[in-house]
Amino acid sequence: MGLKRDVGVTKVEKAPSEPVLIGWGRFEDFYRQYRPRLVALAFALSGSRLAADDLAHDVLEAVYRDWDRIRDLDEPLAWVRRMVVNRSVSAYRRRLAEVRAVARLAARRESAAFPEPSVDADRIWREVRRLPRRQAQVIALTYLEQLTMAEVAEVLGCSKESVNTHLRRGRETLSRRLGWENHDGTSG
Repeated sequence: MGLKRDVGVTKVEKAPSEPVLIGWGRFEDFYRQYRPRLVALAFALSGSRLAADDLAHDVLEAVYRDWDRIRDLDEPLAWVRRMVVNRSVSAYRRRLAEVRAVARLAARRESAAFPEPSVDADRIWREVRRLPRRQAQVIALTYLEQLTMAEVAEVLGCSKESVNTHLRRGRETLSRRLGWENHDGTSG
């Protein structure tokens, strides 16, 4: 079977053994008859039984939502097959983009490997994690990511003043917990 484009209209040349599907009534009948073939097509395109089943399911779900229009097409099966092909290409492109993104992230991690924290650093970050959530976030973004107060405020969706308050309170609490108070009683 082949599809031909002619001035925006799709014509289908059929093999003699395929029945002509014009004016299908119930979606359930179409589903029962053609689902196995659509899964097989999806498997041939994806190479994965699980992906093929998901792909066929997604396509048939879309067909069900638009069944009133699709059933009256000259060739609803050809239309649905095209949907399977198009979605398998989209899924392949999505997987390829994901693989490339993961590879880029892995390369970044290897080039900027996070060193094992010293005993002191481990103790400090353990205390940071005990702070109230917002204080811990502000301290991590300020010291680990080295963001400015304005950048931290933007990331957290709050004002610079709020960032300053959380940073000050977090530092004071850490100074007390870690015993970093100056001889005059002030933290530093």
